[in-house]
Amino acid sequence: MQDSGKKGKIVIISGPSGVGKSTICKEVASRLKDVYLNISVTTRPRSKSEVHGRNYWFISQQEFQDHINKGQLLEYAKVFGHLYGTPKDKIEQALQAGKTVILEIDVQGAKQVKAIYPDSIMIFILPPTARVLAERLNHRGRENSKKAEERLSGASSEIAAAWQYYQHMVINEQLNQAIEEVMQIIQKSLT
Repeated sequence: MQDSGKKGKIVIISGPSGVGKSTICKEVASRLKDVYLNISVTTRPRSKSEVHGRNYWFISQQEFQDHINKGQLLEYAKVFGHLYGTPKDKIEQALQAGKTVILEIDVQGAKQVKAIYPDSIMIFILPPTARVLAERLNHRGRENSKKAEERLSGASSEIAAAWQYYQHMVINEQLNQAIEEVMQIIQKSLT
């Protein structure tokens, strides 16, 4: 690992389920230099399209609790009945290497990270409308209609909290434009 002499910076990207966070994060990470895109741990069951170690580290409830007990998580939260967390060691290594660390986490986790790293850049991804968000959730095919409704109702409280805590709001109406906006926010804050 090469140390560039400067410590990296954390970029937190949040938004309601189905808004396109994962796609935006992956694209931004592939287009910018010296970026580490975090892979969270979760107790959520893996969908057919997801790959262990690429989308998430899928672990048991007990393994998650062990991570908490050993202080191995930078942040963690229970979201829609499942635990999600950020492995602390990988974040520290990337920061020490001078990388920009992208965390795709929810509002609860973002507040925890911001308390530890006050200079974190906080970006919230918004849907163009609630109807568009509902359509995107339905097209994902990951949840049954009850779960999708649950996620949709959670979106409004997440969005309300975001206006209070996030410096940057990006509307994902047109994906490439949203990716460009996020990249510009990150690039400006690194100079």
